[in-house]
Amino acid sequence: MTVVTRFAPSPTGFLHIGGARTALFNYLFARRMGGRYLLRIEDTDRARSTEEAVDAILDGLNWLGLSGDEPPVFQHAGMQRHAEVARELLAKGRAYHCYCSAEELQEMRAKARAEGKTALYDGRWRDRDPSEAPAGVDPVVRLKTPLEGETVIDDLVQGQVTVQNDRIDDFILLRADGTPTYMHSVVVDDHDMGITHVIRGDDHLNNAFRQVQLFKAMDWPVPAFAHIPLIHGQDGAKLSKRHGALGVDAYRDMGYLADALCNYLLRLGWGHGDEEVIDRARAISLFDLEGVGRSPSRFDMAKLDNLNGHYLRETPDADIVDLVFERLEERSDVTLDTQSRERITRGLSGVKARAKTLIDLANGAGFYAATRPLPMNDKAAALLGDDARALMRALLLDLDSLDDWTEDALEALVRQLAEAQGVKLGAVAQPLRAALTGSNASPGIFEVMAILGREEARARIEDIC
Repeated sequence: MTVVTRFAPSPTGFLHIGGARTALFNYLFARRMGGRYLLRIEDTDRARSTEEAVDAILDGLNWLGLSGDEPPVFQHAGMQRHAEVARELLAKGRAYHCYCSAEELQEMRAKARAEGKTALYDGRWRDRDPSEAPAGVDPVVRLKTPLEGETVIDDLVQGQVTVQNDRIDDFILLRADGTPTYMHSVVVDDHDMGITHVIRGDDHLNNAFRQVQLFKAMDWPVPAFAHIPLIHGQDGAKLSKRHGALGVDAYRDMGYLADALCNYLLRLGWGHGDEEVIDRARAISLFDLEGVGRSPSRFDMAKLDNLNGHYLRETPDADIVDLVFERLEERSDVTLDTQSRERITRGLSGVKARAKTLIDLANGAGFYAATRPLPMNDKAAALLGDDARALMRALLLDLDSLDDWTEDALEALVRQLAEAQGVKLGAVAQPLRAALTGSNASPGIFEVMAILGREEARARIEDIC
C-alpha cells in the first residue's frame, strides 16, 4: 500500500500556526513512508471562502516547503461528484429524503437537549413513504446510520476511541438546494484521492465517527485516523493571537526562517529524546505517529526565538544576505548598492551572535549600509564629548600613515594611540564605535573598521570631528 496523506484547509482566513503543524506532520509522515502528500482546499463554504485566503494559504505552504506533490484539489469543483454519491446511497436504500420543516427541527433539537441527548435528529423520515411528503417542501438527503452497536476507531494518536451508535444521528448529505455538506464532501474526496491516513487536529475527532459511517455505507475502505492534540498558549489556555496564533505570513514578516519555524512546529507535540534541533532530512528519517503526544502542546515564543537564532547562525552568510537586504529596503537611512552588500555580507557573522530574527540581523548590520552622516542613538551621542572628538582627530592623523588596513594592524594602532594619550583603550574605542556605527553597541570595532574600508571609516570619523 502506498501511503497518501492530505492537508485540507478551509480558505476562510490565513494559514494559522496549528494548520501549518498539521501540514508538516502530513508531509513528514508521507515522506517517511515513501508515499504522497496532497493538498485539498475545502471551499464548500462559498460565502466565507476567498481567493485572497487561498493565495495566502498556498503562499504560506510554499514558504514552509510544504507544497503538495500535485496541484491542489478544490472541493467545490467536485460538487456534482458528491451529489452523485448521495444519489447512489439513496438508490441502495442507505440514505433517505427528509422533509422536516425548520420548525420541526428546532423542536427536535430543543427536546434532545432537554433530555441530554447527543443525537439531535429523531429519524422521523427514516422509514416513511415519500408519498407522505408535504407539498412544496424541498427535502434534504440524510444518511441512515446504525441504530445499535458502537463505532470503534483505532486512532494512531489517541488510541482506541469508541462511541455508541445511538449517539450518532442521521446527518445530512445534501441540503435542500442540492448542495453537498462539508461532512459528506470530505469523505468522497478522501476516497477519490486515495487517502490512506487522515492526520488532523483532534477537534475533528467527533467528525470521524460520522465519516466512518459514510465510508462503510459506500463499502469503501476506511482510512487510518490520527488526531493530533491542539496547540495551547504558554498559560495552558486555547491558543489565541496574544499567544502567537498568527498567520504563517506574520512569522515570515517578523523575521523567522522557514526551516526554524518547521523545526519548532515539529517539536510541538512530537519528540525524539532530548533532541531539539532537527533539520528537514533528519525529521523525515525520524518522524512517526507513535511519537505524537496526546496532551496539548504549549506555544513558547522564547523557544522559537532561540531556535531561530541557532538557524541564523548556521545559515551561510551568502544565503541570508538577500533576506537582510529585503528588510533594509524598507529603511530610508541606508544606501543599498554593491559596496554596501559586500560589507553586509562580510559583517553578518559578527552580528549573528546577538540576533534572534532577520529583523535583529538587519538592524544589527544596517550601519554597514548607513547613509552619512550617521544618525546617533542617545548613548552613542553621549560618548562624543570634546575630549573624545580630540582623540578622534588624533586617530585620523595616525590612520593616514597606516599601510596595512587589517583588524590586527588597526587594533595595534588604536592601542598605541591610547597609550600615547595616557588613556584607557575604551576612551578611544567607544567614541570610535559611536562614530563608525551610530551606536554604543556593535561587533568588534576593529572588525567593523576593516570591513568598512579606509575611505568609509575615515569619512565617518571626520563627520563627528
